[in-house]
Amino acid sequence: MLEFGTGVDEPCLRADAARNRARLLDAAARLVAEHGAAGLTMEAVAAAAEVGKGTVFRRFGDRTGLLTALLDHSEKKFQASFLSGPAPLGPGAPPVERLRAFGCAALRRATDDLELQLAAEPCADRRFVVPPHRVRHSHVVMLLRQAVPQADGELLGHVLMSYLDPALIHHLVNQCQMPMERLQAGWHDLVARVTGTPEGASEDASGGTDESAGGTGPAG
Repeated sequence: MLEFGTGVDEPCLRADAARNRARLLDAAARLVAEHGAAGLTMEAVAAAAEVGKGTVFRRFGDRTGLLTALLDHSEKKFQASFLSGPAPLGPGAPPVERLRAFGCAALRRATDDLELQLAAEPCADRRFVVPPHRVRHSHVVMLLRQAVPQADGELLGHVLMSYLDPALIHHLVNQCQMPMERLQAGWHDLVARVTGTPEGASEDASGGTDESAGGTGPAG
């Protein structure tokens, strides 16, 4: 059974809470791997972790909170990779190269965690304000403003992000049987059309296109 801290020793309480949370998430991850996200319940997690059901509800609030917590760790790793990781996904590459790398990495992650993402998907009126979406959208907008400063990066960012929507990816992968290579090629094509930078055109670090390599310059 999990033993929660008494509140007497604050540092120990925090450490115990972190370990207990990790244990609950490990149990939930095993259940998802064995039975799928659709079969994940608070009761099943409590039984697998050998705690009372109330403990799981206190820690995560509800099933959506539990599913969101499962996605949180991989999302943090993904954000670190495009915010501070190695190029071309991370800093150091021209903005269009980073956009290409970002979309392909997001597509791969979406397919890996697709069932969890769909199960934890917020309702339509909250989809665009949840923290992971805001971070990703802000990153895409930053790269667009570097690559095509004369364009409306805010709106174009939403256009690009819609391509990476988990529900759309689920439809394309499962219903339409599209391979990942086709989805990634489509992302590259979309980035090229939005930025006016053909695939294979070389860029300088500021986002300019070398026209001798076939570039046409930013789109108007």
